[in-house]
Amino acid sequence: MESPSAAGRSSGVRRILSERLLRLSLGLVPKERHRLFALTILLGGACGVIAVAFHSAIRGAERLLIEPAFELRGASGVLWILLTPTGGALLSGLLLHYVFPNARGSGVPQVKVAYAGASGRVRLRDAIGKFCVATLQIGTGSALGREGPTVQICAGAASALARLFAISPGNRRRLLPVGAAAGVAAAFNAPIAAVTFISEEIIGDLDQTLLSGVVVAAALAAVIERSLLGDEPVFHVPKGYALEHASSLLVYAALGAASGLLAQAFYRALLGLRAYCRRHGARFAWAWPALGGLVTGALALAVLKWLGMSGVTGDGYSTLSAALEGRLAISALLSLMVAKFIATVFCYSTGGAGGLFAPVLFMGGMLGGSFGLLDQLVLRHGDAQLGAFALVGMGALFAAVIRAPITSVLIIFEMTGSYALVLPLMIANSAGYVIARRLYATPIYDALLEQDGVPPLRQAVASSGLAAFRVSDAMTTELVTLSAGETLEAALAHIADLPYSIYPVLNERRELLGLVSEARVRRRIAGGLAGAKLGELARAREYLRADAALSDAVARMNKLGARQMAVVGAQPTQLLGMLAMSDVMRAHAHAAGRADPGPVARSADGRRPAVAWRRHDSTSGFSPVEPPDSERPPSSEK
Repeated sequence: MESPSAAGRSSGVRRILSERLLRLSLGLVPKERHRLFALTILLGGACGVIAVAFHSAIRGAERLLIEPAFELRGASGVLWILLTPTGGALLSGLLLHYVFPNARGSGVPQVKVAYAGASGRVRLRDAIGKFCVATLQIGTGSALGREGPTVQICAGAASALARLFAISPGNRRRLLPVGAAAGVAAAFNAPIAAVTFISEEIIGDLDQTLLSGVVVAAALAAVIERSLLGDEPVFHVPKGYALEHASSLLVYAALGAASGLLAQAFYRALLGLRAYCRRHGARFAWAWPALGGLVTGALALAVLKWLGMSGVTGDGYSTLSAALEGRLAISALLSLMVAKFIATVFCYSTGGAGGLFAPVLFMGGMLGGSFGLLDQLVLRHGDAQLGAFALVGMGALFAAVIRAPITSVLIIFEMTGSYALVLPLMIANSAGYVIARRLYATPIYDALLEQDGVPPLRQAVASSGLAAFRVSDAMTTELVTLSAGETLEAALAHIADLPYSIYPVLNERRELLGLVSEARVRRRIAGGLAGAKLGELARAREYLRADAALSDAVARMNKLGARQMAVVGAQPTQLLGMLAMSDVMRAHAHAAGRADPGPVARSADGRRPAVAWRRHDSTSGFSPVEPPDSERPPSSEK
């Protein structure tokens, strides 16, 4: 274990290197908006390389670990098919429990909550943990996908680069979806779908200020991915798929309806087992993922013995390609769909590290292929279009489960390079989306967050229940403050290892002078002002009164574009606390009955929701992200 002195020296070296790099960047690109653009380009290229490295690592692990098990014969083959995913998941569970607790789940919920309730920080440590654990777990056969983890990994890279170059907290938050979009683009080789997915799922609307950066990063990441891995779609679809018979539209519509029903079953199974694991698995949380690996291994073994094929383990894309080519029988299609359904539910709900995109696409392809055989049997159509139904099924189930209807159309086009099935795809996707939304109104990622006690921020902000709260009910009061008499160099040494980005500055009489961001302190030090006093840098900010209605405070914060504001008493210099949007989320959860009983605000740092308003259960697929940084108040330095 690293000694405190060694850790201090390491931290000092990192600080010196960071300061020199920042001084160089400020000299070359002094204005933040220009640095932001440069970082966007850098992120696009970096995330493309990171995504390729991640996917190559998973593929290498599969070739080394799980694929040789399927080549063995007799008792040794049975044993290794069972032990490989079980052992990999067990080791992953130990790492997730003791080393990387924030790397559980797919990664998309973590990025959503970081963007919505904080200033857009996803810890680099968590991103590295997601890379390592997901590679191990998926590479040893767990039935999870690589795409969701890629989102968190690239978002963590974006957050780390923004902090390294002292980007202001507000702009750091804006870089989070830029990195996430680059990750999705490289994961699917689908830059257009990446833009729509980030708009639909992470941002929540079409934010013009973010769109250009998201587009640039997604395009660059896709270019990097294609230059390294080749300009080939993820799936090879035979040419000539099209709507040959108008009567088949009825079957496509039925496929969409079935996708909605399958999505409902998937929701209930996933959330139900996950809730059970959370209730009963605290003591042996590290061992739960092994159950998912064991179930996956048993199902893979059963499918191998019965059908003589694989497809249950990992993403199953090679088997899915066979379905897209119309080469699988009805028994194989249905068996693989059911086996992947059960394996994914167990792997994800028991607390593994991996995504849902690939399993959903796999199940949708198997369901669609089954309807293709139904079309052939009932309507007497030929078998030339069997793969077309598998292709449409992929999009329909994606729309029903992920609830990103635009992305569900575009991602199929880009992943396959086929545009001839626009009408069937839109009909099936719309039917699946509408039925799934009617049966289960909450999207899957929001449902996972709500199960962890995290309400969607947009829902929290719009909640009429907030009118019953005062600002004093939700604000945090135990604050990390800085002294106006400190030098910038001393202040940076004080806060360098803290996870926050904005600090209140008090004078010797404990009066509030203003707020200061770590990024601004670092920029001034890089500019040669290390000896300046912190009080000279603090600026008076907009503030909130403690007795104001929480709903009014939220409206004002939205109008000012602030994610956090100081709360003062009778005098503007009397600091009582801080209110962040994450505190609003906590108050909403308390009002809705999802939080632990007791007072609403009990955060110990003043800028984070942390987990004070809910219990952290390590069996959860969602672990709280790094306590969120404060947002840049509206009058801070541009």
